[in-house]
Formats: sequence, structure tokens, C-alpha cells
Amino acid sequence: MSIFATKVMEEGGNYYELTGAGYGALIGIMLLMLLLGCFFSNPSGKKKLSMKALVFSAMAIALAMVTSMIKLMDMPMGGSVTLCSMLFICLIGYLFGLRTGLTAAFAYGFLQLVVDPYIISIPQMLTDYAFGFGALGLSGIFHEKKQGLIKGYLLGVLGRYFFTFLSGMIFFGSYASSYHMSAAVYSLVYNGSYLGAEAAMTCVILILPPVEKGLQRVKSLV
Repeated sequence: MSIFATKVMEEGGNYYELTGAGYGALIGIMLLMLLLGCFFSNPSGKKKLSMKALVFSAMAIALAMVTSMIKLMDMPMGGSVTLCSMLFICLIGYLFGLRTGLTAAFAYGFLQLVVDPYIISIPQMLTDYAFGFGALGLSGIFHEKKQGLIKGYLLGVLGRYFFTFLSGMIFFGSYASSYHMSAAVYSLVYNGSYLGAEAAMTCVILILPPVEKGLQRVKSLV
């Protein structure tokens, strides 16, 4: 870890800060994942992602990053209610399918790690960032299904919730005693509070007629 990260020791616990090489490696991994997505076949039979899918995915990831920085509620131990940032990643899977959705979501997870890293171990890093954000790509399961976006969004959020729950229970469970809870209950409540709040807000927005019509228009363009 000395090449890619340095260990920081504090009274509340130890964590790692990325070095320049670490940031470079993460950016390289993110770009590699997007490039690999160009060559993997899609369920529709296409041999590679279309330029339209690549451009839309890049725009959606950029929008997700911007809205993830607009925090309506910031939790004390990490996590926040953002301005529907998860929706933009789930939208990729809904529009272009599971494989494209997962590729973009994993890349987004590594981008989040580059922008706002908090690392205490490699397993925690993978669980919180690669798998946690990558699970948002599960929205692609409902590609071209009726009410597929809402269903896919909820599945993606549940997938992220599963991995953040595991991370909270395994790597941050020591904080549970301060609230007189078990590690599992603490993680369920803590992570469910901000993810559930954002999911509820986003679903309300999605069922608004102007938003629904706008998303149908977007889908007709791809």
C-alpha cells in the first residue's frame, strides 16, 4: 500500500490516503473499464457499445458527479442525501441494458473513490465504492420493461444498500456500541436512513407527469 496509499493514524481509527500513484491507478482502472465496455457484446447482439451509448453514459456520469456534490443532508459518519445522483447512473442501465449499466456504474464507483476517498482497507474500499456504486447498474435488468426505470432504480438502490450494509456492519460496526445497537442493526438503520430518504424523494420526482414525459422523450432518442 506504500506506493498507492499512505496510512494515517488518528485517535478515532486508522485510514489510508491515496498517493499520486494511487489516484493515477484509479483513473486508469476507470478508463480501462469504460474501454472494455466498448468491446463486450450486449444482450441485444451488438458487438460493442454504440457511440451514442458511450456519449450518453459519459454525460450521465458527469451529471451524477455534480448532483452527488449537492448534499441535502450529510450524515456524520459518511453517506448523504444528494440531489438524485443515483438516478443518473441507474438511467444508463435502463436505457442501454445490464452490461452497459454495470460497466458505467463500476466506473462511477471508482470516480467517486478518486474524488472523495475514505479507505481503511482494500476489502472496505471495494465494498463501498466498486460494489456499492457498481450495484446501481442492476437497473439494466429492467431494460425495456414497463415502469422499468422505477423498478430498476429501486433494485439499484437496494443493491447499493446491501453492500453499504455489509461495509457498515463489518468495517464500521465498532460505532454501534455508542448507540446501544448491534453492528447489524446499526448498519441497517444508519445506511437505510439516507439511502431510503433519497430513494423516496427520487421516486416521487419520477412519477411527476412532466418528468415522466421528459424521460420518455429521452428514451425515444436512444
